[in-house]
Amino acid sequence: MPVNPSIVDITATVTATSRISSDVTVICLHCPEIAKRAIPGNFVNIKVNDSTQPLLRRPFSIHRVDGESIAIMAKAIGSGTAILCQSPPGSTMQVLGPLGNGFSPPDSSFATALLVSGGIGTAPMLFLEKTLSASGKHVINIIGGRSSGDLLIQNLSNCRTATDDGTAGFRGTAVDLLRHDLPELLDNGPIKVFSCGPNAMLKALAKFCREQHIACEVSLESVMGCGIGICYGCSIEVNAPDGGTETILLCREGAVINAARLVL
Repeated sequence: MPVNPSIVDITATVTATSRISSDVTVICLHCPEIAKRAIPGNFVNIKVNDSTQPLLRRPFSIHRVDGESIAIMAKAIGSGTAILCQSPPGSTMQVLGPLGNGFSPPDSSFATALLVSGGIGTAPMLFLEKTLSASGKHVINIIGGRSSGDLLIQNLSNCRTATDDGTAGFRGTAVDLLRHDLPELLDNGPIKVFSCGPNAMLKALAKFCREQHIACEVSLESVMGCGIGICYGCSIEVNAPDGGTETILLCREGAVINAARLVL
């Protein structure tokens, strides 16, 4: 299976790290070849060290691009992500990217972009917000979490928040907040939804957007061993154009897909 020639596998140097919550860290990596090719929604596959433990690379959305560097947002939930979050400036790691198809570029079909995210799903939203804003789109972030400590809103603009326990913002989910605010949001013209977060949230959002006839793209998460379609570890079932279902490799046909393709 041919590999996209724009994908590179390079040794990247950690230039800075910043902890933004109790278990989430933003890591900046100097990798010019990836930075100049990246678009919002792309991800990278990272091998955190030279050891066989952990063996597989880990996929991370590109959080932002700064000149010749990219930043990723990592949550320490296992040995690999713990190593990554603790990497000191000057350390190096293998980075494969940019991977995936990314979000669609802005067009005339919408005036307002609603960026709906939950938990670590805010990771790609800063890069996306900056790109959409630069094209003249009005951007609103709708961010959900279980409690106030789960809201990762650093550097994002026009944030509306929701928490399951009501400790910050609207009491409920991000989809509940969208449902509540939709009449007001539609007053400013056509909207389009871009989302990333837990699968349960994405399915609820996809269902709501179908009911409301709102265009929606979602970025899905999956275990990706290779990131280029060789290992077949990221296969998912989606709706097919003929009305049935089909299996796709998320690393090649995603991670961003039209929400209408989600099997609910």
